[in-house]
Amino acid sequence: SLAVLQALEDGLKKADTDPSVKAVMICGDNGKFSAGADIRGFSSPKRHGLALGPIVSLIESSEKPVVAAIEGIALGGGLEVALGCHYRIAHVKARMGLPEVTIGLLPGAEGTQRLPRLIGVPAALDMITTGKHIPATEALKLGLVDEIVEENTIEAAIHLANKV
Repeated sequence: SLAVLQALEDGLKKADTDPSVKAVMICGDNGKFSAGADIRGFSSPKRHGLALGPIVSLIESSEKPVVAAIEGIALGGGLEVALGCHYRIAHVKARMGLPEVTIGLLPGAEGTQRLPRLIGVPAALDMITTGKHIPATEALKLGLVDEIVEENTIEAAIHLANKV
């Protein structure tokens, strides 16, 4: 939503300029990282020039480490946000994917570029073209996430952020 995009942009810009902030952790609410964009918004005109791609690039270009704490699902634009982060920690029950293709869309926030760089072309091509959701254990094997945890994902992400 526009509110989420604005909050991400504002939070990242504030963190980058605040010398007391050493790292950033991005998480979702209610046990879900993000199910991606609301497709109803695709037909409405862009407001305030906010789009997901530039926000993901802002995350990626942060001089401070950015850690994604993935719980529940990270799908579509949600996974693209996580791909922009420098590190990704997922709960063992989390699932990730780029399901847009199942409704005739390609990932639009540079997920088609970041995913192959991270996990290699064959695995990325499979995820992008099939829209399948992969479990956290497979994501770890592929190198999509850096760590999986069985307990508190947010605490693990904060621990990693403090470590790096």
